[in-house]
Amino acid sequence: MTLNLANLDYVRSLVREQSAIVLEREKAYLVEARLRPLAKREGLESIDQLVVSLQANPHGGLKRKIVEAMTTNETSWFRDQHPFTALREVVVPRLMRRQHARRTLNIWCAASSSGQEPYSILMLLKDHFPELDDWKVQLVATDISHAMVERTRLGSYNQLEVNRGLPALNLVKYFQRDGASWQVRDELRRMIDVRTMNLAGLWPTLPPMDIVFIRNVLIYFDKETKRKILQKIERVMQPDGFLFLGGAETTYNLNSRFVRCEDMGTNCYRLEHAAKS
Repeated sequence: MTLNLANLDYVRSLVREQSAIVLEREKAYLVEARLRPLAKREGLESIDQLVVSLQANPHGGLKRKIVEAMTTNETSWFRDQHPFTALREVVVPRLMRRQHARRTLNIWCAASSSGQEPYSILMLLKDHFPELDDWKVQLVATDISHAMVERTRLGSYNQLEVNRGLPALNLVKYFQRDGASWQVRDELRRMIDVRTMNLAGLWPTLPPMDIVFIRNVLIYFDKETKRKILQKIERVMQPDGFLFLGGAETTYNLNSRFVRCEDMGTNCYRLEHAAKS
């Protein structure tokens, strides 16, 4: 089911046009791995047939399925650990001291995939900051994939998924068995505002954010798109808000307003408290 070069370039162009994600030709293996199961589900014998089918009906649902297949990323519970340690030990206590008068906390997971990251954050808040039960805490979870947004909203995970980084105590405390799956309890699901959103497109209105997680996403964009996304993040953040990026990502030479927090032990940036231009 090897993809020919012309069809590979067609898929690369489609994904860039719809999501701004840049796929180099060297990533042909990734395109094939992501689209092979889709071709099978569509009853087609090859990825090339999948592309031909899309070209014959470019306005049908297949375009969205292909783009979503290429933009669904790897995830797990409490992924990489260090950002969650910084959240628990430094970021949330600092924000609670600073905002004790207005008692609000707004968090955004900007590429939430199937929901493990936002639910991990909420479990951390519940476990370590019971004082926040009296606060207005809002967590917005967004993703470009309609399927991933629906999965986050549903909050249902199979055994293999819950085995990937989820502590047994959290499983018992925040999930209930539902046949062969595990269902996130309603107390957490009610705390999440789940939305479909293309980071490279028009943004909906968002509340002023204290914390933004946008990890392992910017690496897929070209430099100008990264700059534009960081500029828009800056506009929706509270002064002195915190931005978490993936380990291979940076704001360097992209946005000078974000200052790296060298003492956090993770890739976290603070938005400098200054008047926005």
